[in-house]
Amino acid sequence: MVATVPTFGAIAGKPLGLATLHASALVGLEPHPIRVEVACTRGPAFFQLVGLAEAAVREARVRVASSLARLGVLLDEFAITVNLAPADLRKTGAALDVPLALGVLGAIEALPTGAFEGVLVIGELGLDGRLSPIRGVLPQLEGARERGLREAIVPVGNSREAGLVAGITVRAASTLADVVAHFSGEGDLPVVPRTELPEEPARPAQGDLADVRGQASARRALELAAAGGHNLLMIGPPGGGKTMLARLLPTILPALTWEEAIEATAIHSVAGLVDPARGIVTQRPFRAPHHSVSEAGLVGGGDLPRPGEVSLAHHGVLFLDELAELRRSALEALRQPLEDGRVCIARARARAWFPARPMVVGAVNPCPCGYHGHPRRACRCTAGQRQAYQARLSGPLLDRLDVHVAVPAVEVSALVGGAPGEASAAVRGRVVAARDRQRARRERGLVGALTNAALTAAEVAAVAPLDAAGRRLLETAVSQLGLSARAYTKVLRVARTAADLEARDEVLPVDVAEAIQARLADRESAR
Repeated sequence: MVATVPTFGAIAGKPLGLATLHASALVGLEPHPIRVEVACTRGPAFFQLVGLAEAAVREARVRVASSLARLGVLLDEFAITVNLAPADLRKTGAALDVPLALGVLGAIEALPTGAFEGVLVIGELGLDGRLSPIRGVLPQLEGARERGLREAIVPVGNSREAGLVAGITVRAASTLADVVAHFSGEGDLPVVPRTELPEEPARPAQGDLADVRGQASARRALELAAAGGHNLLMIGPPGGGKTMLARLLPTILPALTWEEAIEATAIHSVAGLVDPARGIVTQRPFRAPHHSVSEAGLVGGGDLPRPGEVSLAHHGVLFLDELAELRRSALEALRQPLEDGRVCIARARARAWFPARPMVVGAVNPCPCGYHGHPRRACRCTAGQRQAYQARLSGPLLDRLDVHVAVPAVEVSALVGGAPGEASAAVRGRVVAARDRQRARRERGLVGALTNAALTAAEVAAVAPLDAAGRRLLETAVSQLGLSARAYTKVLRVARTAADLEARDEVLPVDVAEAIQARLADRESAR
């Protein structure tokens, strides 16, 4: 409920006006309601702002004064006090510009304050009064709808993104003058049309799996990872095709569902990465940060928490090339999001959660020079150097990567005279069919996860029961390979995916054998 009751009293014979508007602020992806209270008296001119405002918010007074001057409203004769409540929530960014300007107009009685009832207003002002698009519109509108607000006004540059929200009337404005005309009854802002996810979104333009020569085991590992949403580790010498395979992974992934697209769009909106022309993320994200990326850049951080690469890749692919070259702190910071599917960023001034469930694909050389085990090039590293290099990837981190595959050097015969590999479209058909089987189990209430990679231990035991031969095979592998309890569950998840690719309800020993083999590549490279 908005308290927009203008009150006028006699303070030294000078009238007092008060206006209150609804606004919003984001902490991570969580929208927090902001009450913008503007009090105005006639007297020595000043514009003071209280309520734990950061620099960009405090600077709003300049943008507001200039924008109002373009409308013929000069603030030289007014003493203006603005309170941003609640006072203990830090306010950042320029999204409060428009409600501040409207609050001033309401406080000086240039606008009827009752018109602000139940309306969320967000937007940044230029000095000429134009409204610029802002970050995080989607989660802020979702929050406004949940709070029961009836209407929202956003910059026209955010129209496509705002059209994703149902259950609240959203209007778009180009200038402050348009907003003033709307609240004064002299004009009507257009309602934002509904934004839909394209039925046939454009496929990624990275290439096609048909371009890959040889590497049958790596192609199978890629298909297995895509079908179940599993994390993948590729180990091999330079030039074997690890980077190419990783970049082709999006070409075999199914299209985003509506729910996945909304989640991905919200994260990209907070980061300011949504294309205004589309307003929605239509393709699965593919993020490939340089190996010099910091811990904050990878998992998120900053004084005011922002999403990192692992969250920006949510429902997509996070490719970490030269995995062993990443900072140890950044690598170890990945362990929690890989396990939980979300990141908690705790700072002295704020605490925020971001979803983080991408497919993590790592590529690593077997040694510092890269040629350990190469059939034609000699390795220049000592045993100690190889051991130290491989030790950069900790056991707990490797445990969280479901599928490990060796990507050896490609034979010349395969490059020169080899036949083209199977096309991405054919592989994608099998992947989509496997994902459909997983979705069907979820719809029947058998599991709560969208993909096999996210199944709990209880769920995987229920949907991937083993016969006697399969149990013996798995027990032998656990005993001889020293697999952890986490690795045991991951083997079952991968075996379930292998069976899904073959359109089978039961998990056979051959599926278990393939899943076990998918844990051995890193051990073989260490020899």
